[in-house]
Amino acid sequence: MFDVGFWELTIIALVALVVIGPERLPKVARTAGLWLGRGRRFVANVKADIDKEIKAEELKEVIEQQARLANPVHEILEETRDDLNQIKHETVEQVKESQEALDSQNNN
Repeated sequence: MFDVGFWELTIIALVALVVIGPERLPKVARTAGLWLGRGRRFVANVKADIDKEIKAEELKEVIEQQARLANPVHEILEETRDDLNQIKHETVEQVKESQEALDSQNNN
């Protein structure tokens, strides 16, 4: 923003003293201070709201990324489950075949 130094404030105070007068200057200064405080609070509230919106948007993006990453994990789990079932089935078949072979040898 713009920079207001000591000398600029001194000139503003002198001009205000001449234009407004010493009787009304304290009331005008108090009113100006109130308006300045209200303006600062308003700006602080707007900044806080913007920060909340930015954080909410970032959180939404993180949740979407997690959702995208979760799908491949589920797919991997399903594939692993299918592979394990297939291995179990093949193992059972091999055991049956081995048992049948042993039974046929014992019968001979």
